Amino acid sequence: MARVEAEPGGPRRSGRRPAGSGTREAILDAARAAFTQRGYDGASIRQIAREASVDPALVHHYFGTKQGVFTEAMHFPFDPSVLVPEVLAGDRSQIGERLARLFLTIWEDEQARGPIVALIRSAVTNEQAATMLREFVSEALVARVARELDAPDAALRPPLVAAQLVGLALLRYVIKLEPLASADPETLVAAVAPTVQRYLTGDLGPG
Repeated sequence: MARVEAEPGGPRRSGRRPAGSGTREAILDAARAAFTQRGYDGASIRQIAREASVDPALVHHYFGTKQGVFTEAMHFPFDPSVLVPEVLAGDRSQIGERLARLFLTIWEDEQARGPIVALIRSAVTNEQAATMLREFVSEALVARVARELDAPDAALRPPLVAAQLVGLALLRYVIKLEPLASADPETLVAAVAPTVQRYLTGDLGPG
């Protein structure tokens, strides 16, 4: 079991969680909250430690650096390899609707959307976060769907879909632009699904 070092200048403050069962998970929970609320640059090891009721040395002990805790905390609570077959199942002409509904269903769960919102906030200033967001949206999920459809211009389609869906997430859940932020999810599905469908299977050329 890891030994908790005293803080410089005195003993470890009372009320803090010692190393042991549940400590790592508590740090990750606090880190997700911090990155979601403040983005990568706005969060700090000290803040994360305070919210997890641990000494900052424990955060370094488990994860090394802020980048380390960020990478561990941003694991998504769903498996794209399971979701892709669900999107592809059924009528090909309704894939755009299924994909848009899937994204909104995930985002409507505050706990599930936390990592995505944290990545969106952080990707503007942190290259690792930008890479993780690109890989998740373009490679892990959308690109898999596009490859299965075998449509022309296959390389262009995933980023177009990602722009539509990540843009929606940014305005609805981060910027909270009204009336988009309070709109019924099914209204949004109906609004964006035709565009997502065209990006996946339609003609991308002019006219």
